[in-house]
Amino acid sequence: MLLTVKDLHKSFNDREILKGIDFHIQKGEIVVMIGPSGSGKTTFLRNLNFLEHADQGSMDFSGHQIDLAKPDKKDVQWVRRHSAMVFQNYNLFKNKTALQNIAEGLIYAQGMAKDKANAIATKELASLGLSKQAQLYPSQLSGGQQQRIGIARATVLNPEIILFDEPTSALDPELVGSVLGDMRKLAEAGQTMIIVTHQLGFARQVADRIVFFDEGKIVEEGAPQDLFDHPQNKRTAQFLTALSNAN
Repeated sequence: MLLTVKDLHKSFNDREILKGIDFHIQKGEIVVMIGPSGSGKTTFLRNLNFLEHADQGSMDFSGHQIDLAKPDKKDVQWVRRHSAMVFQNYNLFKNKTALQNIAEGLIYAQGMAKDKANAIATKELASLGLSKQAQLYPSQLSGGQQQRIGIARATVLNPEIILFDEPTSALDPELVGSVLGDMRKLAEAGQTMIIVTHQLGFARQVADRIVFFDEGKIVEEGAPQDLFDHPQNKRTAQFLTALSNAN
């Protein structure tokens, strides 16, 4: 396994958000997490790269054993060098251009020379068809463009795993397709990904496994065709019906 999590617990203000999560993902696998708002999906992702610190739990990431509740600084740095996260609200540096946003991680996280980092960022923008936006700032870009640059910023680091936290939920409907297209290309290239999303059609197309969260627990998981078409848990069926009716 590329990554294994055991008995992950997390509380906020005496409210238990994650109630003993066990999870694993293999290299090249795409796992999509679904579930109602507040069920713990985003908190789970944030614990994996130490944006939140767990109350209890352990992680084996590519052979590195890490105490999620008491990681040392080297653990945190190692995980962040080998993983990347794409956020719901883009999280681009507002005072940096599109090019600079992509190059920053290469320069500061990997110690790459600025000229080389800029060349890689320029190539990445060209591959996305965004070369004309290279010198624009986030405020001058559409939401879809910002999110695609956020994905590019993650992928240029060649991470072992990318975490996506509802990457299309803040976008206007007509902008969703371009972002999902970029993610499909990553899937086709064999990128390991954990994706939190409500885009069930996309999940059915790209996921190797669907994980359904509810009330801080993994209630059910399985292949997309099994979980979507023949859910075994009553709560999973209720959620899928409600989501289908809403769409």
